[in-house]
This record gives sequence, structure tokens and C-alpha cells, in this order.
Amino acid sequence: MALDHALLVALREQPGSGLELAKRFSRSIGYFWPATHQQIYKVLGRMETEGWVSVSEVAQTGKPAKKVYDVTPAGADVLAAWLAEPTDTHTMRSELAVKLRGASFGDRAAVLDVVRANLADHHVRLDHYRQLMKRDYTDGPVDLAGLELDQYLVLRGGIRVEEFWIEWLTEYLEAHA
Repeated sequence: MALDHALLVALREQPGSGLELAKRFSRSIGYFWPATHQQIYKVLGRMETEGWVSVSEVAQTGKPAKKVYDVTPAGADVLAAWLAEPTDTHTMRSELAVKLRGASFGDRAAVLDVVRANLADHHVRLDHYRQLMKRDYTDGPVDLAGLELDQYLVLRGGIRVEEFWIEWLTEYLEAHA
């Protein structure tokens, strides 16, 4: 997946400026596909050149006009084509998993520190996801459909992924206690 596709999804959900997209990435999509402000602006510029997004300027009081990006029909077609492509489920890239596998060849105490730090990050992320779930979906998936149901299910998936990481990293630490 390219950042282009993640941005197209975000813009289909809601048009926005580069800054707004960066903020949304830091709160949601960025947990699954991280990107820096610079990467987002660079890709938005390329997507505009390719005709996948349009830009309109919105006046702001006391500030320069902001550029608001929206998906064009061509961009919607690109996104729809990408969504229909098969996804490689055989590849899992995890730098941490490689470090765990190779811990015997280096300073295990340092690797265990890396594991502890990652475990703490996963706890924070899980807490965040659970707060979002509590705030946005108090009744669960009842009466959800379309985009709202997709967002709910991705959040549920994020919770399950974080639970997996916490369980696995805890097991690794306990085995080396």
C-alpha cells in the first residue's frame, strides 16, 4: 500500500487540509499507516498533479487561506481499483520480531528494554482505542452500516491487534524473567 491510498481513504471520509490530515493520521489511520507531515504534503502535491485530488482555497480570518483537498472522480477510481486488488497476507514485517529472534546474538538486557518500551506503547495505544470505542460506540455495532460499520470494525481490529502484542510481549518478558 502506498500513502496515496491511505490519504484517498481519509479524504473520502472527509475532505481536509494537509494539517487536518496530519492530525487525523496521528489519531486514527496513522496507527495503521504512519506518515509525517512532510510525507503527507509531498504525496498530496503529487496526487494533485496526477488529478486524483482537487484543491480549493478557504479564507481564514487573520491567516493565509488554507488549501482543502478533496478526491476527484479519477482519484475515486484509483481508490476503488486499489480496494479491489488482492492483498498480500503472507508478509508480516516486524523489526521487533527480528530483534526478538536475534536477541541471543547481542545484549539481551538491551533487547528486553526494547520489548518493555514497545509493551508500554501498546498499552497506551490499547487504552486510546478503548477510549475511542467507549466514546463513539457505546451500543456496539447496533444500527451501524457502511462507513460507520467499517470504522467500528477497524477499531475493533486495532484493539485485537494491540491485545495480541501485549499478550505476546508479556509472554516474551516472562519467559526471560
